Amino acid sequence: MRQNHLTSKTTTITRQRSTCALVGLARLDDKKVYRIYRDEGLAVRKRQRHRRATGTRRPIALPHGLNQRWSLDFASDAFSNGRRFRILCVVDDFSRECLTMVADTSISGARMARELDTVCRWRQRPAMIVSDNGTEMTSKAIRAWVDENKVDWHYITPGKPQQNAFAESFIGRLRDECLNETLFLNLAHARDVLSRWRIDYNTTRPHSSLGGMTPSAWATQTRLHANWCPEDLQDTSPKIKDLKREVSTFNW
Repeated sequence: MRQNHLTSKTTTITRQRSTCALVGLARLDDKKVYRIYRDEGLAVRKRQRHRRATGTRRPIALPHGLNQRWSLDFASDAFSNGRRFRILCVVDDFSRECLTMVADTSISGARMARELDTVCRWRQRPAMIVSDNGTEMTSKAIRAWVDENKVDWHYITPGKPQQNAFAESFIGRLRDECLNETLFLNLAHARDVLSRWRIDYNTTRPHSSLGGMTPSAWATQTRLHANWCPEDLQDTSPKIKDLKREVSTFNW
């Protein structure tokens, strides 16, 4: 009777995956419990670790052209009723343009892939995308999107957001100038405010790292003069001065 009771109890505990309880039971008679455990073919299944997406984690160089590298990250805020929402931000690291800001209460990896496809339809596909190791970025949908579009996806080192500095810098401006200054009523209101702020950021606000030009102006002059690089801003030669003067006369 005691043997049957011990066998039943051992089987029940194992099926419930309670390793600690099984160890406590073994203190009664470890040899007998082990024999029953072996004879019954019992096993406590090991928990499998979450498989991270395969991506490069090597140091990356600064881009020298449009669409060479995009940075991607999430910002978050809350409506006036306390419900939280997220904002997917995609930035071109060369021109500092905000390519899209997608606001929603939930954004999955599949949704992120669709939004990237939307941007790629009017913008050339990037050579590389930089992001952190969030569950959306490492999802099966994103891995499939990377394989299909042949894009090099670079994951930063966990715990080092400074390696995604362009996205972090943009989100810092977004938070200081928009999110912290606005009380969002609902999702439609948030999308409208964010859309207007993105247009203002791209077309009106000068950027110090772009020599006082706006991101859109910088992108346009880059397309006109493909050999221009950020280092040329420090060049005082007559040729560069003429280029700057020519760009400044455009009606953006």
